Amino acid sequence: MLELAGIIILGILAQWVAWKFKIPAILPLILIGLIVGPIAAEYLSEDGTKWIEPIWNGEKGLFPGDYLYYFVSLAISIILFEGGLTLKRNEIKNVGPVITKLITLGSAVTFFGAAIIAHFIFDLGWEISFLFSGLIIVTGPTVITPILRNIPLKKDISTVLKWEGILIDPIGALVAVLVFEFISVGGEGGFTKTALIEFGKILLFGTTFGFTFAHALAYAINKKLIPHYLLNVVSLSAVLLVFVESELFAHESGLLAVVVMGMVLGNGKLNNIKELLYFKESLSVLLISILFILLAANIDMDQLLLLYTWKTAALFALVVFIVRPLAVFLSTTNSKLKLNEKLFISWVGPRGIVAAGIASLFGSKLLKQGVEGAEYITPLVFMIVLGTVLLNATTARLFAKLVGVFLKSSNAILIVGASNPSRLIASFLKSKGKRVVIIDSNKNFIKQALNEDLEALAVNIYDDELRDNIELNDVGYLIAMTGNDAVNKYALTNFSTIFGEHGAFRLASSLEVINATAEERQNFFTPKDDYINLSEAFRENPTIKEIEINSDEEYNNILELLAKEEKSIPLFIEKDKGIYLIAEFEKEGIEKKGLTFSYLGKEIGDSYKVKAEAEL
Repeated sequence: MLELAGIIILGILAQWVAWKFKIPAILPLILIGLIVGPIAAEYLSEDGTKWIEPIWNGEKGLFPGDYLYYFVSLAISIILFEGGLTLKRNEIKNVGPVITKLITLGSAVTFFGAAIIAHFIFDLGWEISFLFSGLIIVTGPTVITPILRNIPLKKDISTVLKWEGILIDPIGALVAVLVFEFISVGGEGGFTKTALIEFGKILLFGTTFGFTFAHALAYAINKKLIPHYLLNVVSLSAVLLVFVESELFAHESGLLAVVVMGMVLGNGKLNNIKELLYFKESLSVLLISILFILLAANIDMDQLLLLYTWKTAALFALVVFIVRPLAVFLSTTNSKLKLNEKLFISWVGPRGIVAAGIASLFGSKLLKQGVEGAEYITPLVFMIVLGTVLLNATTARLFAKLVGVFLKSSNAILIVGASNPSRLIASFLKSKGKRVVIIDSNKNFIKQALNEDLEALAVNIYDDELRDNIELNDVGYLIAMTGNDAVNKYALTNFSTIFGEHGAFRLASSLEVINATAEERQNFFTPKDDYINLSEAFRENPTIKEIEINSDEEYNNILELLAKEEKSIPLFIEKDKGIYLIAEFEKEGIEKKGLTFSYLGKEIGDSYKVKAEAEL
């Protein structure tokens, strides 16, 4: 009982440490597992036993016989299903040829290159070498996101790294499964006709079961045949059922089946997909926490000592500094990426959770089968995982500065709220050469924004998803302009330090317009207008107009004139290629000559100049 509770407590503690220090969770999880496992047995325990023994040895242990491997298989199936849910077909179309090449050509380069290196350095058989290379194809968003979260990069670089990690997870897992199956059925005779038949069975039953059960579950959910309170647990049981049934018909086809099931559900018209994702994400966090402490603790010191050789350093160096850059540079040939951007993408390639989990599972199974060289699989893959995560976590920021991809100034703009006025303002700023991202939980608003060729994300401001989006690392301005005052205040309170490096502004409430102090008005989007005023101004005159200003008098006159107009709202000041809000502009104390004044409202012509001339 103590061991079971200890694993969960230590696992969640590791997750918290990872969140607190902004590092990949896999790092503290594996380190804790090694400490309570082989390190404790060798150096800390008086009787030479592990503090946590995953496999029952007659006196101590959690799982008898093969039950640890059954648990690992089921846990990885749930993790891969959750990964499949996030894989959207329309997003693959938009990621561009670079990412397509990275997950195809780049994967092939890693697969063959790493296999050749492992074969000649460690003198492993070709089957084990290719299994190792198949496992280290995978980079994951769970390890890349924490590393890049606080590095301001161009969107193109962040997008490439993010989507490579998301898309390559199921691809790497599938390659590893297929290589493992070849080894299992090929035996000493190599890749025989029997192996090819078994391989075909995996593809047939894996895709068939995944596709069929996904549609059956979607039908049951959409027709409300499952009560809401049972939705998540029924979905979980369906995933386990698909995995087990597929395994019965074709051994090792279960992982493929759950990936296919997740992809089909994620791309179908499922009413409760968001809720299902939240549940699976929470479950995945718990399973990953338990899984990697168990897997690391299950490693013996003898396996770790296999790595105590110059060959390990050579293998790591060649995979990281030769194979990864070669894969990236071949995949980015004739792309718009610059040399320094290619170098940075080459540097950042941390291996993730799927690689370590499947490596432990397959390594243990092949050891039981007596396959020569199988003892190297788990420690070598764990070494690549820990090594790449440590390297990238400690050097990615410095390397970004060295190669010149670190953005010195984050000038992109994040707008919270995708209503009609927000989209008009976003389009205006985009026309001025600014990168503008709109977020809203209203999917209809987001769809309209996308139809207007705006960059938009369906995100709830109260979710952690926004904090983890590495594609927003170049955002330096935050503008909250929803119709909900509480949401606007929440956005500034919680995200101004993340996205408001150069300024965070919001629409004022109707009461604040009347009672706010001069200091409070410095964070207002407009000096005197709330959401209702903004909406009415848009309804009356849905265009943004610009006026050239050449003196302090003209500037003051136009502000006074717009203040008298109920449905005219001052927006931006443009000067020397910089765009400012009114409050920001006046705070900076910039000279008011030779600027462009933009506003939303009816045409005022040259009336702002008349008063100035009369006063003269």
